[in-house]
Amino acid sequence: MTYYPSPTETEKEVYNIPNSGWKSKQWNWGSARGTGHDAAMICRRRWDSREDRKKLVQSLLDPVEFKASYPDSEVPFEEVKLILGLAWQRGRWDGSDGGAGGYGEVLSIMADARRYEDEDEVISALNFIEDVSKRFATISRNVEELKKMKCIATEIQGRHHHAGIEELFMDRREVAGMVLDAMGFVDNGL
Repeated sequence: MTYYPSPTETEKEVYNIPNSGWKSKQWNWGSARGTGHDAAMICRRRWDSREDRKKLVQSLLDPVEFKASYPDSEVPFEEVKLILGLAWQRGRWDGSDGGAGGYGEVLSIMADARRYEDEDEVISALNFIEDVSKRFATISRNVEELKKMKCIATEIQGRHHHAGIEELFMDRREVAGMVLDAMGFVDNGL
């Protein structure tokens, strides 16, 4: 049986804005002009509510349960990457990005639009999990969180040739949720 990834995992356009997405030449991350700026304005409004941010983080931390309970409510992963990018950008000011060697480096890699934008969605997901998990020690709040993140990353490395694509995408969501949670996204917003 052929598996066809959910559009919420593979769609590269953000908020249906033409020429948006990290790889688009019009994206122009960090500039006041471009589709990245337009998407960021929408994103900040959409995630302005603490309650909405809490639901998002919960959906990411338990993606299997969330998808089973709310199959048509999953936030597209490109939007999750945008949220992370804005959170990391904000985190530069308050240190919640992990400081030197933290998530500012992942944001730079993401803005470069190569490592997480590979034509092969599996490679992109593996790269994302690897880079995000490596820096988690800069923001984790306790040993249990850090162990959990390391466990996810280690398991993925050990079985990535045998893991299903759906399982890989769920791990990618969980890793993203752990980062947002540890950064205080629910309370701090974007």
